[in-house]
Amino acid sequence: MKFLIAGLGNIGDEYRHTRHNIGFDVADAFAKKHEAFFKTDRLAQVADFRWKGKSIVCIKPSTYMNLSGRAVKYWVDTLKLPLSQLLVIVDELALPLSKLRLKPSGSDGGHNGLKSIEEALGSRQYARLRFGIGNNYPKGHQSEYVLGKWKTEEQPLVNLKIEKSAEVIENFISMGIVQAMNEINNKEFKL
Repeated sequence: MKFLIAGLGNIGDEYRHTRHNIGFDVADAFAKKHEAFFKTDRLAQVADFRWKGKSIVCIKPSTYMNLSGRAVKYWVDTLKLPLSQLLVIVDELALPLSKLRLKPSGSDGGHNGLKSIEEALGSRQYARLRFGIGNNYPKGHQSEYVLGKWKTEEQPLVNLKIEKSAEVIENFISMGIVQAMNEINNKEFKL
């Protein structure tokens, strides 16, 4: 059984460790936990490994956020994967920093990466792990906030949630979406 884990973000040093790139940071942590390394491949950085008898392919699209669907569709098709075995990791303004939310499907919620994936796949029926980044920014400054770096005081909680996100991915793979959702969706993360 194969799984595709897609952490969304933008390529380039100026985007590294920004709120919008949390999908890349989670993908990095997940791969590192399993001693897998990313290499450049078609439309993405790709790490693949086996875990508990399952084949895992983890990608960080190199298409920029707004074209994430191109990379996700390519890898779904290449792996001949049912959408039930795809998990996308994204930042989420509508969730506070203290939350993670796993969903089996849903709307793009205004997220350009999810919008691109939905258009490319022709479906909303894929799991997504939304990493709450909060919305603590002045009116009209959403873009600067999303593309900004974490505040020093936020970093320990972000690190904890990245670690927990790697566990959520493992639960999604080993237990299935329903049980994985039950484990995480009502948790509040604090230090």
